[in-house]
Amino acid sequence: MAIDKKTVEYTAHLARISLQPEELETLSHELQNILEFIDKLQKADVAGVDATSYILPVSNVLREDRIKPSLKPEDALKNAPSSKNQFFSVPKVIE
Repeated sequence: MAIDKKTVEYTAHLARISLQPEELETLSHELQNILEFIDKLQKADVAGVDATSYILPVSNVLREDRIKPSLKPEDALKNAPSSKNQFFSVPKVIE
């Protein structure tokens, strides 16, 4: 797939990004290089490589689950700017 200035300009319009003409040229060139690199990666033979192999040894360090008492509602709401009926109260943001 070829990336030209017109494609970058259209994509920038969809993303509501304003770009200068020199930025269009630079971005189209950089995006084309990225796509060419992805094409090279797709051609790589990975038949014998496990899906989750790592260069370095990796192990998860997990702690034992322990049941601990939770906060009392009064303590959790102590520093809240506003609360109502033992809940955090926040301003409405959706109309």
